Amino acid sequence: RVAYLGPAFSFTHLAALEKFGKTADLIPVNTIASVFEEVNRGHADYGIVPIENSTDGRIVDTLDMFTRLPLRICGELQMAIHHNLLSRSPRSEITEIYSKPQALSQCWDWLARNMPHAKTYDVTSTSTAAELARSKPGVGAIASAQAAVQYGLDLVAERIEDNAHNVTRFAIIGDQETKPTGRDRTALLLQIPHTPGSLSDALTAFKNNKINLTWIESFPLRGPESGYLFFLDFEGHSKDLNIRKALETLAKKAVRLEVLGSYPRSEAVE
Repeated sequence: RVAYLGPAFSFTHLAALEKFGKTADLIPVNTIASVFEEVNRGHADYGIVPIENSTDGRIVDTLDMFTRLPLRICGELQMAIHHNLLSRSPRSEITEIYSKPQALSQCWDWLARNMPHAKTYDVTSTSTAAELARSKPGVGAIASAQAAVQYGLDLVAERIEDNAHNVTRFAIIGDQETKPTGRDRTALLLQIPHTPGSLSDALTAFKNNKINLTWIESFPLRGPESGYLFFLDFEGHSKDLNIRKALETLAKKAVRLEVLGSYPRSEAVE
């Protein structure tokens, strides 16, 4: 059982099909938080959520949930994302365009040039946008080509993303531990003292152990406490000797240190 951000034929659904196949029991839910909750409560064995996009960067809702629930990343999938304008109406009659905020953001330039008269509206998923376009004339949706088939819409314009190499990285969440493959990635949450030089000092653990740090994001701590929580990922597996040494060093400097998981790195698929 795999929970994903639905409805059917959202990009996360397509990623779930790519990763788990058509025989898996795929469970659509309405929010990224609900994906985490389904896995945390044992209602699903795995969840799949977007974590990073090559155009927009971090997916805030996903990273925030890792700070709230004790779930692990046990895999990833990188998938090329191609956006399309779908509707029952011709382009000249489309006055409203709906999609997920990230999808709209990834098409801003195209929309400004080609649809300056249309107003844009955020919805929870690209599939929800397609459902709206099916039900109301003059409405367009930015969604996948598969959603056009599923919801009986015309492909008004294809591949309208501003970045031709638009890729989203999806995280697989669950309890499964993966063995080292020699081509792995590890993710962790790190909180360090909120003092001058503490971040620079902590990051020397990666340099000294020759670890390639591939991503770092910061989040303000909740509540009255000052400081930040950092989300990092880097090349290597937590069982590798140099990674173990780096984690031991970080643990001595950290207020909070949680390894979210190690898993094989993926290549982008179309």
